Amino acid sequence: MLKTRQQNVTSATWSPNGVALGTSDLTDASNNPFGQDVFSTEVQRDRLPSDVFEKLQSTLAGGEALDPSLADAVAEAMKGWALERGATHYTHVFQPLTGLTAEKHDSFFEPDSDGNWIAGFSGKELIQGEPDASSFPTGGVRDTFEARGYTAWDPTSPAFIIENPNGALLCIPTAFVSWTGEALDAKIPLLRSMDALSKTAVRALRLLGDAESQRVFTTVGPEQEYFLIDEQYYYARPDLVTTGRTLFGAKPPKGHELDDHYFGAIPERVLACIMDFENELAKLGVPIKTRHNEVAPGQYELAPIFENSNVGSDHQQLSMQIMQKVARNYGLVCLLHEKPFAGVNGSGKHNNWSMGTDSGHNLLDPGATPAENVSFMFFCAAVIQAVNLHQGLLRASVANIGQDHRLGANEAPPAIISIFLGAELEKAFEAIATGRGDGVTQAQVMELGASVLPPLPKHGGDRNRTSPFAFTGNKFEFRALGSSMSLAFPNTVLNTIVAESIDDLSDGLEKKLEAGTDIAEAVQEVVGATYKANKQVCFNGDNYDEAWHAEAEKRGLKNLRTTPDALPEVLADSTVAAFEQYDVLSKRELESRYEVWLEQYTMRANIEAETADAIGRTMLLPAALRHLELTDEAEIEALNSETRELVNGLVGALQSLEQANHYPDGVEGLDLALHARDKQLAGMAEVREWADRLEKVVADDLWPLPKYSEMLFIR
Repeated sequence: MLKTRQQNVTSATWSPNGVALGTSDLTDASNNPFGQDVFSTEVQRDRLPSDVFEKLQSTLAGGEALDPSLADAVAEAMKGWALERGATHYTHVFQPLTGLTAEKHDSFFEPDSDGNWIAGFSGKELIQGEPDASSFPTGGVRDTFEARGYTAWDPTSPAFIIENPNGALLCIPTAFVSWTGEALDAKIPLLRSMDALSKTAVRALRLLGDAESQRVFTTVGPEQEYFLIDEQYYYARPDLVTTGRTLFGAKPPKGHELDDHYFGAIPERVLACIMDFENELAKLGVPIKTRHNEVAPGQYELAPIFENSNVGSDHQQLSMQIMQKVARNYGLVCLLHEKPFAGVNGSGKHNNWSMGTDSGHNLLDPGATPAENVSFMFFCAAVIQAVNLHQGLLRASVANIGQDHRLGANEAPPAIISIFLGAELEKAFEAIATGRGDGVTQAQVMELGASVLPPLPKHGGDRNRTSPFAFTGNKFEFRALGSSMSLAFPNTVLNTIVAESIDDLSDGLEKKLEAGTDIAEAVQEVVGATYKANKQVCFNGDNYDEAWHAEAEKRGLKNLRTTPDALPEVLADSTVAAFEQYDVLSKRELESRYEVWLEQYTMRANIEAETADAIGRTMLLPAALRHLELTDEAEIEALNSETRELVNGLVGALQSLEQANHYPDGVEGLDLALHARDKQLAGMAEVREWADRLEKVVADDLWPLPKYSEMLFIR
């Protein structure tokens, strides 16, 4: 048996590995693991003095700054709880501009005067840490020699325990700021944007007659797509290890053309692994709701219930970390790249976003008759205006090098940002804007034609899977995020631009009310005018259709196809004005992010290009030359000519790529990113074209890389 076949047999052989969860009686509350590793409200109630607990909860509920006098009591309770759970160290977990999380571990234990160990953890240590800020990306906010940075405890996101076979670690979610006070992370602007939206939304609610609500929270429920492949294939692919995606790989005879994988039965090993994902995340308080097979073979999805945007963002970062860790227990590797396999559907992260009050009212719930729901129509109109005015910024918020392989590829929304409202909402807005027709859609029931099947209530409009920003019942689904991405910046953008639009609509409403206009009439006039001015961003049709691309251009919508096209929108005048008006990010902080993201794009493109060149020269070309020797020996001219042509093509493409990998002198910033896109990535594509053609003719025992037909289907 060929070595490659032996590897396939080994990969396909799996039996439960001792990590299985087993079954338990879930009617017994003690068997439910949810939140058992979280310093939750219940744990705080049990361990904190009652007056401290009440002050802490009151502070969190009101969104106020924490009283430092509470910190020592909280730290003492947190330390005792962590030590009981086997934690020897604690860490401030923060989210630098790498898109990942970072942590520095400190021991609870210190020597005392008698030469023994004693555990300690103070309020000062809880509230503030000081990691070295010089080695994190800052985009020019800090020079390399300026090292001081601070982490600040975020009490709104609960601390938790991460278990390890050799102990446990107390993790404390924190923000990360420079010595100059500028945000160096993803959390600070997200928290600022949540405050901004809350203030503007409460102002609007007062105008709309709500005197009860004190705060408005934005919520998020991300749907996480990912691939699972056997780790033997992963470590046999230097491109996957180094870049997260396959830089080479011919299209397999069977992909997902038969539509047989989507929602299909989950393979046993994969299901065991996913159940372990869910169990570990449940212990950490992450409320996973849904699991299923996705469209591509080897692709799956996991989705939690809604949480407030800050906690949901933290939990999403934690989920990706846990998924990658747990998968290894099953001989699998979890791939989070947006496009790990060319020609196969990529992975996104649907960001379901909404707004709700502290009194329990979802502001984006249309009710039974949305046209008659004054509050809903007001806030929905504000979202429409925000998306239209800041479409370029929304596109930039989901830009990275992986996304450029996915967006607009008939598997994900196009790079054109538009809103899908659905037939019911569109009818309601048109009626308000024009003053003609009845905006109410009558409830309908579907009869299925079989007496055993119950009649089903029918929604007022269909769904649209091609829309990048779709209304889906009581929320908007921002479908353009990439699988590997943090939720923080896209939600920071959403919160900020919607806050700006709510204020604008509130200004108009306030003037009309002061002029004596009835509240219902005033809202109708404001909503109607807003919809008329921004309806060009609303589109209910097929976003993949080339006719829509032409129509979108006529409407003045932006089509920013790649990351270098999109990132300048971060520094657009409208972006700077909105972010500075609501104190979310200063112009300097926006500039730093722009510089960081440009540099990351360029560096990742260079890593990919250098990796492609190395694999092409040292693995694929030698295999092709050996095959060429076989055709020479066989003296079959047709095979020899075919192989020689492909080998010559690969050699020429590799030489061109090597030239592209030399950066031109004096080029930096956006120009360097354009060089990476137009020269390096284009050069890689040419190398891949020749290599993938060779994969289909070179003898199987000579080809050095596992193939798509193995990686995607053997599990």
